[in-house]
Amino acid sequence: MAEVGGERSKEDTQKLHYFYLSQLQSMASDLPAKYQQRLPYDLLTSLANSLLDGTVYEIVYSLKEVQQLEERNLSNQRMKLINEHKAQKQELQKKHREMVQMTQGRPHHLPYVQSQCSQEMEALDRRIEEDLKRRDMKIILELDQKVMDQQNTLEKAGVPGFCVTNNPSEVRIQMYLLDFIVRLGQMDKPV
Repeated sequence: MAEVGGERSKEDTQKLHYFYLSQLQSMASDLPAKYQQRLPYDLLTSLANSLLDGTVYEIVYSLKEVQQLEERNLSNQRMKLINEHKAQKQELQKKHREMVQMTQGRPHHLPYVQSQCSQEMEALDRRIEEDLKRRDMKIILELDQKVMDQQNTLEKAGVPGFCVTNNPSEVRIQMYLLDFIVRLGQMDKPV
C-alpha cells in the first residue's frame, strides 16, 4: 500500500513494527543468556515501536559521529604527548652522550657521569610514565562523561532501555541495544 501524504498506513506501520520486533528478538537471542534475560519482550516491543518514525536512528547516528570525533581528538592528544616524551628522551640522550664525550680525557670521572646520566634517565622515565597515566585517567573520565551524556540524551528522547548509569551490566545492555539500533538502521525495511 502506498504512503498517503507522506505517512505510512496503519498496515505498513504494523508490518514495520513486526519486522523490527522480530529482528530485535533474533539479535537478542544471539546474546549470552545472562543478557538475554535482561531484554524482555516488553522492552523489545517498546524499542521496536520507538524506531518507527526514524528519529531514534538520527539521534544514534549523530551521537556516534560526535563520539568518533571525540575519540579521534583524545587519541591525537595522547599521541602528541607520546611524541613530546620521545623528543624529551632523545634530547636527554644527546645531552648524556655529550657528557660522556667530555669525560674522555678524565676516565676517573666516567662512573660518576654514567651514574648521573642513569639517574636523570630514570627520573625522566618516571615522569613520562606519570604524565601518561594522568592523561589516560583524563581520557577515561572524558569518555565516561560522554557515555553519561549519551545515556541522558537517549533517555530524554524516550528510547526504551536507556537511563544514566555507570553499572557495568546496565551499560553493557545499553551497548547491545545501540548495536541493535545501528544494525536495524542498515537493513532494508519491508515497507
